[in-house]
Amino acid sequence: MVTKKEREAPPTPAQRVTLPEPAQAAAPPSADFALETVDLSVHYGPRPAIQHVEIGIRHRTVTAIIGPSGCGKSTLLRCFNRMNDLIPTCRIEGKVLFHGQNIYYPGVDATEIRYRIGMVFQKANPFPKPIYDNVAFGPRINGLHGNLDELVERSLRRAALWDEVKDRLKHSAFALSGGQQQRLCIARALAIEPEVLLMDEPASALDPTATARIEDLIRELAGEIPIVIVTHNMQQAARASDMTAFMLAGSLIEYSSTNDLFTNPKEERTEAYITGRFG
Repeated sequence: MVTKKEREAPPTPAQRVTLPEPAQAAAPPSADFALETVDLSVHYGPRPAIQHVEIGIRHRTVTAIIGPSGCGKSTLLRCFNRMNDLIPTCRIEGKVLFHGQNIYYPGVDATEIRYRIGMVFQKANPFPKPIYDNVAFGPRINGLHGNLDELVERSLRRAALWDEVKDRLKHSAFALSGGQQQRLCIARALAIEPEVLLMDEPASALDPTATARIEDLIRELAGEIPIVIVTHNMQQAARASDMTAFMLAGSLIEYSSTNDLFTNPKEERTEAYITGRFG
């Protein structure tokens, strides 16, 4: 999060569109893509995690990234908002374009990127605070102005949680069920109005009922902002996404509409994976 000490005034929407890239000509932004990678490779020490990945994340679309464990799904996801910067041995080559500019160019503020490209993690991680304060946390530390009560309510409604918690906003977030805690984390991410939302296995620890709620929520939110989800659950990818990317051994094997990938895959390795012959 960006604190008050890190900026003199809260960002306006116009300010949040500007990424400082001195001495670098910005690539023309694609009208189709909210995010785009160009020859993206990631190494953890000498070991490559992903290699030469090129993918475009479309506006108002849910994109699922599937593949067996260790194939590079989460590494790719974390590249989209520079979360890999927190890993000392990580080295990144290539580009991730956001508004046509490379977010890894020197001078680009990683905290600003994470502000604008939100993330929900596999394990629900509510703060040890009341429900209200969890949602209000981001706006408060960023000095955002306006009616905080309205912002909290709007964020909880967008996360399909308001009706369940509106009478206990001052209760601990830990009193919520696992599915409710995950939706609270989504509300917390939405409260700072991200332009893209990343989700790393958002329902893997939830029961089928809570999973269905999260999937319904993903579909609803996709009408507002692009969403990228990593999932091991191919049925979930088929239900919740518009586009699907299949990764294997650090490479992007196939990327197409979800319907095409699951019904008419172009690559033999994709077909072998989705039909359960490996993975």
